[in-house]
Amino acid sequence: MGANHGHVRVEFSSRQYADVIVATPVGRIDHTNAEALRQALAPLLGDADAKGRTLVLDFSNVEYISSVGLRVLMMAAKQARTCHANIAVAALQPVVQEIFDISRFMHVVDVFASVRDAIAGSSDRSLLAYDASATSGSR
Repeated sequence: MGANHGHVRVEFSSRQYADVIVATPVGRIDHTNAEALRQALAPLLGDADAKGRTLVLDFSNVEYISSVGLRVLMMAAKQARTCHANIAVAALQPVVQEIFDISRFMHVVDVFASVRDAIAGSSDRSLLAYDASATSGSR
């Protein structure tokens, strides 16, 4: 891996299902791009209508997270609690799962085996919207 300290960006997309937003970062969340993740998460948590909302982070395409990345998640969880919102992380890759286990990060955010499980733990309305998008093939 080269020493590219230029403008490294975390690929990031999000989609709303009723009162749940599913955000999908891709790649490595480390010191070179954790700030990009923080900036991507900020508007999702900073909205005035965030109260009662759940943000599910789909980590199925995150191959690594460093302590700096974990700090971004910890600060996002703190911000979510302040505005009465929730953060959950779903579909951890084995290496990321091990990092979460070692750091006991499951005590900071809720961790689910799949995005669907995380949404199901939030609201029936959101789960219906998520399942409907699956049947229409728009996920």
